[in-house]
Amino acid sequence: MSGRMGPVEVTLQYFDGCPNWQETETRLREALRLAGAPPTVLSLQIVSTPEEADRLGFRGSPTVLVGGVDPFASASSPVGLACRMFRTPAGLAGAPTVEQLLAALRC
Repeated sequence: MSGRMGPVEVTLQYFDGCPNWQETETRLREALRLAGAPPTVLSLQIVSTPEEADRLGFRGSPTVLVGGVDPFASASSPVGLACRMFRTPAGLAGAPTVEQLLAALRC
């Protein structure tokens, strides 16, 4: 698929204790660049308390929302302040791959 990505809101949710959100941000910015999205399409949102995590339906750090939807969540994903793992072609990892993020952006 080629061409520029249409306007969509992309949010990276995280909490300070998560060691993986910066790597996810780097990969997400690369995926957005490859999709032709303007750099301003990405916003960062810190989740600070368990109550905020519950209110937001935060499935762990890092969480990527594309148009308000978490493309990596399953119905069994717990909500709360926890580090999150992703299934990647290389096995479980703390961040999705650039390719996985790009696919999520294009859906």
